[in-house]
Amino acid sequence: MIDLTHLEKYRENNRIEAKKAIGGLPNSIWETYSAFANTLGGVILLGVEEHKDKSLHAIDLPDPTYLIEEFWKIINNPNKVSLNILTEKDVQTEVVDGKDIVVIRVPRAERPDKPIYIDGNPLSGTYRRNGEGDYHCTKEEVQAMLRDAASRSQDMLVLEDMDMGVFDYDSVHRYRQRMRNSRPGHVWEELEDEDFLYKLGAVSRGKDGRRYPTVAGLLMFGYEYEIVKEFPHYFLDYQEQFDDSTRWTDRIVSSSGDWSGNVYDFYFKVYNRIAQDIKTPFKIKNGERIDDTPVHTALREALANCIINADYYGRQGLVIIKKRDTITFSNPGNFRIDVEAAKSGGVSDPRNTTLIKMFNLIDIGERAGSGIPNIYRVWDKQGWEAPVITEDFEPERITLSLSVISEPNDLSAVSGKKTLIKSVDKKALIKTGDKKKIIELQKETVIEFLTDHVTCKSKDIAELLGIKLTRSRDILNELIADDIIVAEGANRNRTYRLREK
Repeated sequence: MIDLTHLEKYRENNRIEAKKAIGGLPNSIWETYSAFANTLGGVILLGVEEHKDKSLHAIDLPDPTYLIEEFWKIINNPNKVSLNILTEKDVQTEVVDGKDIVVIRVPRAERPDKPIYIDGNPLSGTYRRNGEGDYHCTKEEVQAMLRDAASRSQDMLVLEDMDMGVFDYDSVHRYRQRMRNSRPGHVWEELEDEDFLYKLGAVSRGKDGRRYPTVAGLLMFGYEYEIVKEFPHYFLDYQEQFDDSTRWTDRIVSSSGDWSGNVYDFYFKVYNRIAQDIKTPFKIKNGERIDDTPVHTALREALANCIINADYYGRQGLVIIKKRDTITFSNPGNFRIDVEAAKSGGVSDPRNTTLIKMFNLIDIGERAGSGIPNIYRVWDKQGWEAPVITEDFEPERITLSLSVISEPNDLSAVSGKKTLIKSVDKKALIKTGDKKKIIELQKETVIEFLTDHVTCKSKDIAELLGIKLTRSRDILNELIADDIIVAEGANRNRTYRLREK
């Protein structure tokens, strides 16, 4: 974190604090200890002063041993400090330019230990660190740390002041259909809705023995106007910003009133938008079309992580912004583990474990802390810029930024898509009686075209394949019958697109 042989190159920042300590242990050291522990960790330097140019320089401490003894005495006093998270190796005397200083390395506190506070009161004695120094945490910030410290995840809370009427059962039924597709024959398949929700963790028993919604159930399947009763700052926001002259070119918000506003429906509305420009190679496996790539998997993981790890009691809501070359996922709440540990994988400490279970049952999300490393791995393999994770504390917020390469989304390239079908020797195939091969190649060409373009018309396919308009309609109808594409509109306005899986 800091090379003491070049101390003058450093400045005080959100992870370095210098104190002269000539007159003894400064009282402000405990605010800094609390701040570092509750933020990202940091180094406290005793016997170091800041010059006018902000550079740091050692000054010889008269008795560093006494300072260290005094430090240990006070930090182990629970009336002064809520918890000592240091070991002996974290507090050492060092020699810089021939002068003795004391170096105190404060790690980031583990989630169950927060908040680290002083003077016996978490509301008045909890601090955090920003670029300007230590600041006193608000009541809201302290409460967020206390929620995260609980052994039960916050989405397991039973909401005994609500009833089963908070649920949008259309959302529940869509979920159940997806679960049937993912897990055919599951033992919960024949349950009534309320029993199914109970097994899922969306409903639990209250103190009176009756069933009530859980926080996870409310978030996953509730109506937006019911969700905000429990989470006043709840807001889901997806924006497409493709034009610099406008704030956004398209938008989905949970408060619009024309859809449920819950996180389950938001996931699929947003995923279909962020994935539509990602090129999908045509593959058939066991007679079914496979329209997935590692990039699609990584995008699903990024979106699921954003939803699952949000602190919905926090401020500003969940915001996803898609631009031509980047997608950002931002949610309230901070990392419950160190960011570098999250990147390396194998460690998982989710905020909302029941939401994870719900998404896992429809094959969305990872359990073992492999999601973020997989995103980095996929982006590296694509040759794209590495993902960027930022963590803010005023208010608490996590943002993941992904650079992407957008595919063209217009129909101007129709004439350039004929090469596959025209490379086939039709006459040779016909002579060998392989007309079915021609039809399959034509279908593959249409599917490849629709992976590069959102929609098409029958005349586009006729030109693409070099066939008559009536024959292009026949091919499109066969693809509809194969459940690969869908038609929208009628007559001349009819368009075709790939069916959303």
